[in-house]
Amino acid sequence: MFVIAPLQRANHGSHFRACGLRGVAALIDPFIGVDHAWMSAPTFPPHPHAGMSAVSYLFLDSETGIDNRDNIGTRNLIRPGGLHWTTAGRGIVHEEVPAETGKTVHSLQIFVDLPPERRNVEPFPLMLEPQDVPVVQLPGVKVRVPIGSFADMRSPLTPPTNVTMLDISLEEGAELVVPIEAGHAAFVMPIFGTASVDGQDFDHNDLRLPVFPAEQAPRAIILQAPHGCAKAMLFSGRPLHSTAT
Repeated sequence: MFVIAPLQRANHGSHFRACGLRGVAALIDPFIGVDHAWMSAPTFPPHPHAGMSAVSYLFLDSETGIDNRDNIGTRNLIRPGGLHWTTAGRGIVHEEVPAETGKTVHSLQIFVDLPPERRNVEPFPLMLEPQDVPVVQLPGVKVRVPIGSFADMRSPLTPPTNVTMLDISLEEGAELVVPIEAGHAAFVMPIFGTASVDGQDFDHNDLRLPVFPAEQAPRAIILQAPHGCAKAMLFSGRPLHSTAT
């Protein structure tokens, strides 16, 4: 069984809008929050993070990449389909802006808790180029695996918090069964179209999503696209039962 978590809209001028999963960290642990965002101009000045990881994942339909830089000397372009994982640890200051003026970045900004013993590590980045993201192709289904594993594919990144993120594209009428390990929580975020999750429809405009609290036994989540093509992100991980600062 799942519970429903609300999404919140956020806007900054005409150049940034997002649907954010915030304020439910205990429910989605080890994740802290996720923002599904569109950004067409620099929005946030350089800002700090500490005791957690900040992750940027760009969808393949993003019109441009992100120019990423931080105070430990990282400067790189996050291209559409790529991922950048910043382990903030004892503290980092970073900034992300669209790489091309007038084009829109379509991305997820994901915040992940760190195990207590890693809260004060020196900050470091992990980078995954679009062509290095493993892909699982099934009838009517495409699954990109930027973090974690699915079927016989595993991401080449080893993040400091053991989580899985799946970018799932479904053709109309397609179905995908995603196994969830015992002791792992999971949630599904619709990105476009209507995805059926265990028989209940969720649209990207509904401002709600299903969360599956951790259970002692393994289980499976069934995703379907009953009303046209759909895309959804699935997140899972073992709760840490701690709160990032």
